[in-house]
Amino acid sequence: MSTQKDASAELDLQALIRRAEAQENFPDVPLDEFTPPTYDEWKEACIALLKGAPFEKKLFTKTYEGITFSPMYFHGDTEPIQPKKSYPGMGDYLRGVTANGYVNAPWGIAQACDETFPAENNELLKHEIEKGSTIYNVKVDCATRKARDARECEHIGKHGCSVTTLDDAETLLNGLKLDQYPLYVYAGESSLPLLALIVAAVKKNGGDVSKLCGVIGANPIAEYVGNGKIGQSLDKLYDEAAAVAKWSTKNAPNVKTIFIKSNVFSNGGANDVQEVAYTLATGVAYLRALLERGLTIDEAAGQIMFGFSMGANFFMQIAKLRAVRPIWAQIVKAFGGSAEAQKIHIHGRPAKFFKTVYDPYVNMLRDTSELFSGVVGGVDSFENSTIDEPVRKGDEFSRRIARNMQIILQEEFGLLQPIDPAGGSWAVENLTKQIKEKFGAVFQVVVG
Repeated sequence: MSTQKDASAELDLQALIRRAEAQENFPDVPLDEFTPPTYDEWKEACIALLKGAPFEKKLFTKTYEGITFSPMYFHGDTEPIQPKKSYPGMGDYLRGVTANGYVNAPWGIAQACDETFPAENNELLKHEIEKGSTIYNVKVDCATRKARDARECEHIGKHGCSVTTLDDAETLLNGLKLDQYPLYVYAGESSLPLLALIVAAVKKNGGDVSKLCGVIGANPIAEYVGNGKIGQSLDKLYDEAAAVAKWSTKNAPNVKTIFIKSNVFSNGGANDVQEVAYTLATGVAYLRALLERGLTIDEAAGQIMFGFSMGANFFMQIAKLRAVRPIWAQIVKAFGGSAEAQKIHIHGRPAKFFKTVYDPYVNMLRDTSELFSGVVGGVDSFENSTIDEPVRKGDEFSRRIARNMQIILQEEFGLLQPIDPAGGSWAVENLTKQIKEKFGAVFQVVVG
C-alpha cells in the first residue's frame, strides 16, 4: 500500500512539473514595490527608537582588541577584500587548507580522557570511541608532563592520567586501534619521555610505529610562561625537541612532536589579537630552534600542531581562525617552506577563562557557542570541555553532553556540508582583515 501511495505521489508531482513547463507566460513580478532605504534613513529610524540615547555608544561595540563592531556592514565597504579568485584550499589558506572542507574529512572529535590510573583511562578511551569520538585524546597529569616519578609526587593523577613506567604505557594503550585513530597527548616540557614510553609499548606488543598518527607534543615555552620555571634550560629542551623531531620524521612521519597551545595566553587574559601573536611567535621560536639544529623548514613546520582557545565573542573567534591560517602560511613561506608545509593544523577547545564554577548549565551554553564558532572558523579537531570542568573531572553525563554537542553539529545540523561557511560575510571578512592588521604590531614586539 505504501509503495502504491509513493508511486501515485510521484505521478502527481510529474504532472505538476509538466503543467509548469507548458506555461509560456509567467506573470511579471515587480521588484520596485519597496524603495531600498539609505544608511542615513536607517540611522534616523534607529535614533528615533533610541529615544535620545547616543547612537554611537549604543550601537557600536568596542572590543578588547581595539576593534569596533559596526551595527551594519555593507557590500561596498568590504568588496575590495572579498575572496573573488581564491577557492578553499588555495592561495593563502584563508578559506581553509582543504578544497572540500569537512565533506570528505570531518573535524576530529577529541574528547579528553583524564582518569588517574592507566587501566581506567584505557577503558575510557575505548568508551569514547564507541560513543562517537574519533581521536584518542589522553590528558596526562602534572607529574607526567614534568617527567617525574609518580612516587615522588604528592598529587598523583591531578588533572590527568599518571604514566610513569613502561607498564603504565602498555596498560594505557592496551587494545587501542592506533592504526585507525589518531593519538593526541600534550607532553609538557619535552615529548621525549612520553614518546619513548609509547613507542616502546607499541613495539613490545608487535605494533607498527610507522602507522602511528596524531601528536605527542611538547611546548616548553608555554610551560615556562605558565609556571615561571622549567626543569631544564630552553636550549637543552630545544635539543631534545630537535632529536625527537628528526626521529619522528624518519620513523613515524604522521606523528607531530610540538603542540603549541594558546591557552596559557588566553587564560592569562590575552585578547584575541594578542593570543594569535604570542602563539605564532612561539611557533617561530620553535622553527628557528629546529632549523639551527639541522632540520629543514618543511620538516620543522610539519612537526607543529597549534591549539587555540575559543572565547565568548562568537564572530571574533571565527575571524581569528580565518586570520591565523594565512598569517602562518606567510611565516612558513618566508622561511622557504613549500605550499604543503604552509598548511596549519588547528586544534580547538573552549577557553577556560569564560567558564563558571557556580552554574554548569551556563557552561553548556557557552561551550556550544564556542564549539560552533570553532567549526565555522575551520578547526581540524576539537576537544569540547565538560560542563563541570571548573570543579572536577568529568563524569559520564558531562562527557556525554560534551561529546554529543559535536556529533549533533556533524550529523543533525549538517555542518559537514557547507565549505567555508563564513566566506564572503561582510562582517567576518572585515573582522578578519582588522585582526591581520593588528597582529603585525603585537607580533613585532614579541619577536623583535
